[in-house]
Amino acid sequence: MYAEEQRKRILNLIANFVILVFEIVSFGFVWLTYYDDPFYMRGRYAVIGMYMVFVYLITKSFNGYKISYMKVIDLCLSHCIAIVFSAIVGYIFICMVWHDYENAVPIIIMTIVQMLFANLWVYLTRHVYLHFYPPRKLIVIYGNYPLADFLRKLNTRNDKYEICEILNYQRGYEKICNDVLDFEGVILYDLPAEERNVIIKYCYEHSIRTYVVPKITDIIMKGSDDLYLVDTPLLLSRNQGLHVDQRFVKRTMDIIISGLGIVVLAPLMLIIAILIKLTDKGPVFYRQVRLTRGGKEFKIFKFRSMHVHAETDGAQLAKKDDDRVTHVGKILRNLHLDELPQLFNVFVGDMSIVGPRPERPEIFKKYEESIPEFDFRLKVKAGITGYAQVYGKYNTTPIDKLKLDLMYIQQYSFWMDIKLMFMTFRIMFRKESSEGVDREQVTALKEDNQD
Repeated sequence: MYAEEQRKRILNLIANFVILVFEIVSFGFVWLTYYDDPFYMRGRYAVIGMYMVFVYLITKSFNGYKISYMKVIDLCLSHCIAIVFSAIVGYIFICMVWHDYENAVPIIIMTIVQMLFANLWVYLTRHVYLHFYPPRKLIVIYGNYPLADFLRKLNTRNDKYEICEILNYQRGYEKICNDVLDFEGVILYDLPAEERNVIIKYCYEHSIRTYVVPKITDIIMKGSDDLYLVDTPLLLSRNQGLHVDQRFVKRTMDIIISGLGIVVLAPLMLIIAILIKLTDKGPVFYRQVRLTRGGKEFKIFKFRSMHVHAETDGAQLAKKDDDRVTHVGKILRNLHLDELPQLFNVFVGDMSIVGPRPERPEIFKKYEESIPEFDFRLKVKAGITGYAQVYGKYNTTPIDKLKLDLMYIQQYSFWMDIKLMFMTFRIMFRKESSEGVDREQVTALKEDNQD
């Protein structure tokens, strides 16, 4: 098993190395061929080296190098966005060197060629990978809550996993121990703490790969600090949200980014406003009460994407193929452009660029009735984008939203904010990220909510 894992890792490294080399060589060719080089030989290599570092870091931040488990479409989007960003930075650097605007055609052609190569190479690599390493055969051991929704999610990744057996923990420890040895991994879904601990230790002892659906307390402890006050390990969870210095840096970044965004995107927002007005003569903006840090209420600004009287029957989330959405609204929602006016909310301090999605008070109350811990999300300001927005979807269940947002709160860092902002560009091109709830649902609540 260990040797097989090492071979997988080597295949992944080789595949990523080929893409990176192609990007470096193509940039070096364009730099040295189409732009007169003012540097000496060492300077030339320094420029190419800087491009290499940048394209590597930006691709890594988009998870573009995780060929073994990312979806092909997400890998392709990650590489394309990273290549475009790197090309823009490369062109800006060229213009700065010559103190003038240079011909951008070579850079544009290079970008297109790099994207074509990266996409073809990703498809080829994944084909080879799946040929040698078919989906991993797993057993699911579950607790007292329904499993249907979780299995539905897992089955969307049948390229990666094959669920071969489903077993309830009440079948007994002996039965579980015998069965897990026949599979390549085990998924533990919402087990009672005592039973889960025993199974995890058994899997560790026998080197069995284990996937655990975390409980809320697991995520809280994930952000703990190690303390060595005595010769017994201690874990400290401060449970205070962000520190004052973190809030200061975050607020400074919010003001700068939202201010620049408002200025740069003003022409686009003006065009969107005109299109909305021409659609049904109604108001351009949609204001709605939402909750932010500490449960404080504020009015969020969005471009109106639904008909004027869309909520005469009360507050409800958008549904799949919702007929309340206008033709212009469908485009805005798919590309998340309806959220651009929230930059004004960020600038005045109601929201942050990165944070939990702001919920409506009436919907928040319904979630809290089912999940009392849902207000844990209110330890930080609400955000335009965030952990749950990037890794989840519009119709992600409240318990999963809570867990994703807690992952962000408990592991917050300045660099995590930067990474999530970059990754937001990827979800703009994923239709499922804006997919509404089912028609029979008013909120995103489902029966299988669990702690």
